[in-house]
Order: sequence, then C-alpha cells, then structure tokens
Amino acid sequence: MSEKIVLSEGERWAAMMTNDRQFDGAFVVAVKTTKIYCRPSCTARPPRRENVAFYDSPSEAEAAGFRACKRCSPNTQAYEASVVEQVCRYIDAHLDDRITLEALGAEVNLNPHHVQRMFKRVLSISPRQYAEARRLEGLKTRLKAGDSVTDALYESGFRSSSQLYGREHMGMTPGTFRKGAAITIRYAVAECALGYVAVAATERGVCAVRLGNTPDDLVAILYADFPAADLQPDDEGLGAWVEMLLCYLAGEEPHLELPLDIRATAFQQRVWEALRDIPYGETRSYTQIAEAIGNPKAVRAVANACANNPVAVVIPCHRVVREDGSLGGYKWGLERKIALLKTEAESAALAQEAV
Repeated sequence: MSEKIVLSEGERWAAMMTNDRQFDGAFVVAVKTTKIYCRPSCTARPPRRENVAFYDSPSEAEAAGFRACKRCSPNTQAYEASVVEQVCRYIDAHLDDRITLEALGAEVNLNPHHVQRMFKRVLSISPRQYAEARRLEGLKTRLKAGDSVTDALYESGFRSSSQLYGREHMGMTPGTFRKGAAITIRYAVAECALGYVAVAATERGVCAVRLGNTPDDLVAILYADFPAADLQPDDEGLGAWVEMLLCYLAGEEPHLELPLDIRATAFQQRVWEALRDIPYGETRSYTQIAEAIGNPKAVRAVANACANNPVAVVIPCHRVVREDGSLGGYKWGLERKIALLKTEAESAALAQEAV
C-alpha cells in the first residue's frame, strides 16, 4: 500500500496553478474573497496567492464557511464515482495480471494513494479486495461449468492455489465446490404467518432463510441458489431452528440467535452487522445505516447489501426504509415487509407496557 503523501503549501499552489488533475481528491482550494472552494484542476480564473487557503477535504472547507464551486463541483459524488468506475473496468480487464496501485493511478492519471482512498470512499473496499472478489466470481462460474480446479483457478486470474486457499473465500475448497455432492445442505420448510419459510443449513450453521408462497417454490429457489450442493430434506434435524423462526415471525420471541454459515464481502458484513443492531420494533433509513458504518456516501451500496441478504429475518433488512419513511422494496414482497414491521412494532409496544 502506498504511504500517504503530505503536500506542502508550495506544492499545492503549484498543482493548482497547473490545473493538475492528479491531485483532485487530495485537497481543495478555497478562495477567501469569493468564499468558494474548488478542485486543484478547476479551470476558473486563478486567484491571488494571498487569497487562497488549502483544505484536505470538502467537508473541512465547508466547515470553514466556503461553498462548492459550480464549475468543477468538488463536493459531488459524480466525479469520484466516474473515476472508480474507470478503475473497476481496468481491474476487470487485468485480472490475470498483478495489479498495483501505481498501475491504477497511471490509468486514471491520479496519485496511487488518492486512487486507494477514493476507491474505498466510494465502494468501502480496497481495489485489491475488489479484484479478489471478481476473481472468485470467475472461479465459481468456471467450476459450475465443469472446468477442472486447476484450469478454473488460473483462468480466473489466481496466480497460485495458495492465493485462494490462504483466504478461505469460499467456505469450502474449490474441489469440494466443483464436486457439489461433497457438501451437504439440509433444509426444512414450514408454514408461517407470512406464507412459508425455508431454512437451509450446512454443518456449520444456517446458510439460507427464504420466504415464499408454497413449499415447492422455496425448494426450487434453494436448488437454484445452491446448484452444486447435495440438498437433503431434514425437518427433524432442523426442527429447533425452524421453531425459533416461527416464534419470531409470530411476534412471540423478539430475539433470534442462530448460528450462521454465510459468505460476505467486508462491506456486506459491516452492513449486516448494523442491521442486526437495529432494535426490535424500530426502523432505520438507508442513509442512517450508511452513516452507522462510517460511509455516509454509500447509500446505494447499503441498499444492494440489503438486497443480497441470504438469511431473511435473521439479518433484519426489512427494518430498513427510505429517508422519507416510505418502505422501499423487499426481496420477499412488500406485503411481508409491512406484516413484519407491524408485528414487531406491536410486540415491542406490548413488551414496553408490561415493564
């Protein structure tokens, strides 16, 4: 990882006077006479040196009383998003190569450290983590298509088996994933207040909770979600966990603690932990969740993490609503989201009265 580069006042002034784009995101230029701040690359008429102040970020400039330039929009997400999109395209095209921050910086004409910081600010993961996730996606696709482990490994951009095995991304070895029958997932389906609920589990814990209209629909979803697994019905073995879910869905038990065996990116894990911190009977907005994980700009990414929640209800993504209070969407149907929130609110109110 590149070390943070500290620029002197003179270096910042020189970058501004040459409209050097590689320093966009490293600092902003504030003009005291107009009370406006800009990117270093802004093409507006340059101010006199004595009228300039430098700040490390737009938020610092705004806290000092400056407002954003309308010409270069230094405080918008659009610029950073476009740069990160360009970086992602470069990574996708070079998964077979050793990708360095220096190469990424050269691609977008920015300082490598600034690329790293901007990428994490927008996506909440590093370029390295993004590259690993993309390689893993390719590996799983090739293994499902029947490629050998060795071919799939190297065709996906992994330079060695240790690069994958050392991180345990898959929760199982590539060989086990490819064979499919080597991993057993037990499942049970039961009628509940919201229609039907399916619970699936590995030997480590619950890997999926699905809601649906019929048992057949839910079993079909499980087969689609785990095409390489040996799915086996086990109503008796999973009976205790199913009963806990049924009590929870009926509003009889506000606390649901089940062992989980789910895969997540670092960002998804942070979002899902924040969801589980939402008190029973309450809701939070997507913006509030983004702020809770320390990344207020990642509202859309938070919504995406909610949509990819593999264990409905256990990770309560139904408790997240829009900023204006409207419910937004829900993977298992808006009617179920309404029913869940109503049940939780009523149960929480009754519990409060009993205190």
